[in-house]
Amino acid sequence: MLIIFSGLPGSGKSTIARALAQRVGAVYLRIDTIEQALRDAEQAEREMGPAGYVVAYGLARENLALGSIVITDSVNPIPLTRDAYHDIARSVGVPYLDIEVVCSNPSLHRERVEKRKVDIEGLVLPDWQAVINRHYEPWDRERLILDSAVLSVAQSVEQIVAALAKVR
Repeated sequence: MLIIFSGLPGSGKSTIARALAQRVGAVYLRIDTIEQALRDAEQAEREMGPAGYVVAYGLARENLALGSIVITDSVNPIPLTRDAYHDIARSVGVPYLDIEVVCSNPSLHRERVEKRKVDIEGLVLPDWQAVINRHYEPWDRERLILDSAVLSVAQSVEQIVAALAKVR
């Protein structure tokens, strides 16, 4: 099973994705971690472009083929990246679930962004202006939408677990 988390920085997706990974014993692939490792390896401070996603796609495919549940955690801002995850799941013959995490309360979202602590050495977190200016295309397909302004992490995980039971 491939569980695909998407949403703007500070929406709560990493917190929920980590909690779910612990709950279901999944492989957890976070784009921020992958991209920072690539920057560290190249000793460069630059935009990654698609490199982090390409690495995540390969790791997801390999772990799915081994029979693991895989959770991906990324902004996943455009149909191209969303489609790529679906193609990976189909190529391995496993189901997938799209999850979009949103924070419907702009002041809460801003507070989260501004108070976030770096949990990956060397990672530069986006400020609020970068988050609101982030290119993020609207969805054109079915997905589970979790509003972290009204749902706790535990409630979000429970909603995902219930949705997974229907997908399998």
